[in-house]
Amino acid sequence: MYMSTLLIDVGINPDRVRPGRQWLRNMYRVHQRLCMAFPFPDTKANDPEFLKPYRPDAFHNPQPDRGFTSSVVNAGEPNALSNRPVHEPRDDSHNFLFRVDPLPGGRVVILVKSAIQPDWDYAFHNAQHLLAAPPSITGHVRLSFGMDAILRFQLVANPTRKIDTKSDADGRRRNGKRVPVPPTDEALQTWLQQRADANGFRLGNLSLIQPGYVYVNKSSTAGKGHRLRSVRFAGILEINDPQRFSKALIAGIGPAKAFGFGLISVALTGNGTL
Repeated sequence: MYMSTLLIDVGINPDRVRPGRQWLRNMYRVHQRLCMAFPFPDTKANDPEFLKPYRPDAFHNPQPDRGFTSSVVNAGEPNALSNRPVHEPRDDSHNFLFRVDPLPGGRVVILVKSAIQPDWDYAFHNAQHLLAAPPSITGHVRLSFGMDAILRFQLVANPTRKIDTKSDADGRRRNGKRVPVPPTDEALQTWLQQRADANGFRLGNLSLIQPGYVYVNKSSTAGKGHRLRSVRFAGILEINDPQRFSKALIAGIGPAKAFGFGLISVALTGNGTL
């Protein structure tokens, strides 16, 4: 497991648009750039200076079952570990989660948790102007927790629920429409408690429940994107299933993980930082 910290150049005046501040306004572009730190080996070998146009299939594992093919995958074994994505499925060998955090003084940092070592020099080779400092990487982070351990935590999640679920003729349930959980403290705490029960921990006190939104636009046309509900949680938790909790730290919590949601960070209660 690798933990990376990227300090973004957002300037000190929000009324003066800096490239980093503009970049952070669209989580799709942020996700796209961060993915560039995990190129397939032949991608980097064939374009070491990253001069060619960005191709998603050079950084993601295509899904042949959906009719998408790629010379990248055809060049090797489709099921080889090197050809699997770094962010889905998220497990001990392949995962990629990130979170955008505010810092004192109006600064902004992106935390990235990944199973494989990122190459930030390659990802930002043609976008150094987005960074306020060189990225830092902490490698070989071990996840080990004891039963009943009490930790401080912080999580940015996309709390949603499904409505209008129906049953097919064979009795199987179909997924309904996904809608945001109402932005009340009670509803949001209930949502998080349900996730806690499924992921090996109990909630203690919550010191922060901060609703907001992030914007996602996959097109290059302004106004064609959409907003996703964002909620920042912080507080105390107690581990009641270390194995499930460790998996939650790797896989993330809740939906929309590609857009900066799901990364839960923890620290001992006596530590001053998360």
